[in-house]
Amino acid sequence: MRTRVRGWRWRRNPLRRRSDVVEAWTVVAVALLLFLAAPLAGALVGWWAHDDARAVAAAQRADRHRVRAEVVGKVPDSPPTAQGGREHSYRVTVRWTEAGGAVKTATARVPGGTDQGERVDVWFDSRGRSVAPPPDETAVWQHTVTMGACGVGAAIAVILLGHSLVRGAANRHRLVEWEREWALTEPLWTRRRA
Repeated sequence: MRTRVRGWRWRRNPLRRRSDVVEAWTVVAVALLLFLAAPLAGALVGWWAHDDARAVAAAQRADRHRVRAEVVGKVPDSPPTAQGGREHSYRVTVRWTEAGGAVKTATARVPGGTDQGERVDVWFDSRGRSVAPPPDETAVWQHTVTMGACGVGAAIAVILLGHSLVRGAANRHRLVEWEREWALTEPLWTRRRA
């Protein structure tokens, strides 16, 4: 049976080595870093990502405009293309009338299942290219939470990597101490003369 003595690294005893004390303090530091620094890093990364995503969304809202257009092109019979997890869409020709009365025609992406003659909302940038709508507040928050979680994960990975490096150095130092002590103890133990 194995007996486990709690806190042996903290008590004064002849078997306690300096590397044991270093390892015990390292465990305390790692616990504090995991419970305090990693969430703080995630919050800071999330805060930065939220500000950045809001700025990008505002810039896209300023650059892009929505147009209510009529689908005039032939809708393809093939299945629609998927764009990075968004709903399926087709590229077809659309026509709309601007505020000044000018009729415009362009190629834009319309949702799958749209028929010729239907009116749909399409987005264009300042250069007249068909673009995706600007991100809404939900997309900004999804980006914020994702980046915050990645920040926490990265901080945890760095903390645990540092802990493994300190632990490896402590084990190497512990083996050197053991070899030194054994070199002094072996002649007495085995009754050999060096």
